[in-house]
Amino acid sequence: MLNETYRAMLGRKSVIRETFMYGRQRAAQIGAENVFDYSLGNPSVPCPGQFTRAMEQLLAEGDPVDLHGYCPSQGDPGFRAAVAAHLAEKFGLAYRAEDIFPTTGAAGAIAHAIRAVTKPGDEVLTFAPYFPEYGPYVEGTGAYLKVVPPQAPAFQPNLDEFERMLTPAVSCVLINTPNNPTGVVYSEATLTRLAEILAEKSREYGHVIYLVSDEPYRDIVFDGKKAPYPAAYYPHTLTCFSYSKSLSLPGERLGYVAVCPGCEGEEILVDMMSQISRFTGHNCPPSIIQRAVALCQGVTSDLSVYETNMNLLYDALTAYGFEVERPGGTFYIFPKALEADANAFCRKAREFDLLLVPSDTFGVEGYVRLAYCIETEKVKRSLPALEQLAAAYRK
Repeated sequence: MLNETYRAMLGRKSVIRETFMYGRQRAAQIGAENVFDYSLGNPSVPCPGQFTRAMEQLLAEGDPVDLHGYCPSQGDPGFRAAVAAHLAEKFGLAYRAEDIFPTTGAAGAIAHAIRAVTKPGDEVLTFAPYFPEYGPYVEGTGAYLKVVPPQAPAFQPNLDEFERMLTPAVSCVLINTPNNPTGVVYSEATLTRLAEILAEKSREYGHVIYLVSDEPYRDIVFDGKKAPYPAAYYPHTLTCFSYSKSLSLPGERLGYVAVCPGCEGEEILVDMMSQISRFTGHNCPPSIIQRAVALCQGVTSDLSVYETNMNLLYDALTAYGFEVERPGGTFYIFPKALEADANAFCRKAREFDLLLVPSDTFGVEGYVRLAYCIETEKVKRSLPALEQLAAAYRK
């Protein structure tokens, strides 16, 4: 008998992936150069040479049996030590190798972190707009995802509503900064107040409320700034990171959970996650990728192209009459649609071969997301199409 839970999920496929596949079909008809696909957050810059050289050196000089063998269930020791040392140096927190658990990207990190700090029936809070896959990640644990309404147009978290929704049933809070889909970077004031509320409610309810911080865009921040590090504000934080964006390695699927020093359960959380891996069949990301990335801590791809693209789009959108907040990071921009129905607006955009993602999939109405991780030349060529789209609403 087929599993009805997963059968039902077939009817809830990703709007982002559907738009991307439409773009592939349209490209076959008119040429990829004529389709302005802003749907999928797939990095457009190459990985740094240091990673390639690390892979080449490992393959040329490493013992094949050791290099391609199983690593411990908690992950490659060298990778864990390198990540801990990097985080300690960058953020001034006393991370140890024992605090790091390697995962298959940020998705695997979030799935493990939430399973470690929830039980079936618990509630997990997140803030709209939010990455839609949070729903399956949380539901797969038996917990329930509850969404705090958004605060448009700035989209800093709605902390007043958050405090009201933070009941004793909530075991953890899931945040994403810099944020997909808005590009908003949560401010120091936001994180300070968030931490205060979590601490107050934890004391009131007699149990720790964990913070799970999803940070794959941590290194993509604009105007020479740095993104505040949530774990520096609240000790009971599980930081979820991926090298998909900072090193342009989405296909290698490497990330980690970092248990903040002083976190409740610090001594056992990583070991618990290794047991979760047994249950889910995760069993560690590839050993060679862990070893290569261990040699690339503090290194990134050339991420400056994303700021260039953001400035081009932000200036054009504002000139064409769109309401839009200037992103602080990521490679997403989140303008308000020119009609109330964002889905209808995205269908209209397809008439100009602009592929945008409606905000409904992110828990917000009336906005669209553009993923501008494409070639700058193509961003420039898309601007007349955006202008024509805006003009169509002025007629």
